[in-house]
Amino acid sequence: MRVAYFDCFSGVSGNMTLGALVALGVPAARIAEEARKAAPGPFTLEVTDVRRGPIGATHVEVRVGGQHSGQHSGQHSGQHSGQHSGQQGHHPHRAFREIRSMIAKAALAPPVKEMSLRIFRRLAEAEAKVHRTDVDDVAFHEVGAVDAIVDVVGTAAGMAHLGVSRVVCSALPLGPGSVPSDHGELPLPAPATVELLSGAPVYGVADRFEWVTPTGAAIVTALAQAFGSLPPMRVVAVGHGAGDDRAARLPNVLRLWLGETEGPFDADAVCVLETNIDDLNPEVYGYLVDRLAAEGALDVSLAPIQMKKARPGTALRVIAREEDRERLARVIFRESSAIGLRVTRAERMLLDRRVESVETPYGALRVKIATGGEEILGLHPEYEDCRRAAEARGVPLREVLEAATAAARERFGKDPRGGR
Repeated sequence: MRVAYFDCFSGVSGNMTLGALVALGVPAARIAEEARKAAPGPFTLEVTDVRRGPIGATHVEVRVGGQHSGQHSGQHSGQHSGQHSGQQGHHPHRAFREIRSMIAKAALAPPVKEMSLRIFRRLAEAEAKVHRTDVDDVAFHEVGAVDAIVDVVGTAAGMAHLGVSRVVCSALPLGPGSVPSDHGELPLPAPATVELLSGAPVYGVADRFEWVTPTGAAIVTALAQAFGSLPPMRVVAVGHGAGDDRAARLPNVLRLWLGETEGPFDADAVCVLETNIDDLNPEVYGYLVDRLAAEGALDVSLAPIQMKKARPGTALRVIAREEDRERLARVIFRESSAIGLRVTRAERMLLDRRVESVETPYGALRVKIATGGEEILGLHPEYEDCRRAAEARGVPLREVLEAATAAARERFGKDPRGGR
């Protein structure tokens, strides 16, 4: 499995990420080609080899209509106008709904499109929360919109080009100071950056620069399955992406490690939502579980517990994707008596799974096959198929389940690909 580690000792921004990806071997032309599929206006990429202190690095600058984008580490992106799309500003604006539509309609590979939409949604949600407006109405400067799309789509295309399936990020430095915006000076870290980094490990530094831009924060928090130190891996390459030159304690460089792990398992990150309830009608729990499943919960569990004053209660535990967290929390609050939730981030190790059909005395039945690399680690007949077959033939369900398992073992026992 390919692993990318964001070593953000001098922070992270969109153009620093692009520079590190180019340094790792992603063609700049490929980044530009993919970004043009979604960008609402013309742009060019300027790629130069530079030095930041003693470190040689790749600097990528997005030029929109002959202008500097201004989105670099140490310069605020100018994105969070917080205006509704119908309002007039110094430059024309594009609402997030327009940007989302452009990316969704672009001729991008599905993984690139999904990753791009995930990053941009995080950015828009943070801006919406800061400005107390609807996500769809969050507006981006025309220049900032093109620049952010290039950064986001280019990053997604670069990750796909490198075959990265797992991202880990270091703790992030944050400095004091202020940055100009449409609304005057804003404190650093920028309000949207603060919102985006909720739950991520950060630490303070004395240098008064914008170490982490909103786009940089959106990229790492949307892509990272974990935060922490360099994970175990075999190093394939290291790319250095340059931000603007500045007089700081450390060179303004993002170090992006590319490595490989030997294990056969995939991995991702999830949110775990938990609460203890002791005053809900038990008849409601079944409905609550069904509603959570319908809204995208990966898993829902209920466990009996004893709460304060020896009252019997129920522990509700929901495993969810990060992007589904708010929606599922709303379901819990609406459908139960919970008044608070504990939210933690966790990693999952996953087997590769697929569904195959096998022939049995009871007809064709589907079986889930779970593999780790070239090893089959689980054969699981589809319950509903087996139940229908048992009812139709008038035989015990367990016999149909055993027949489906035996047929799958016969076909796939030695060859995960099912060769005959």
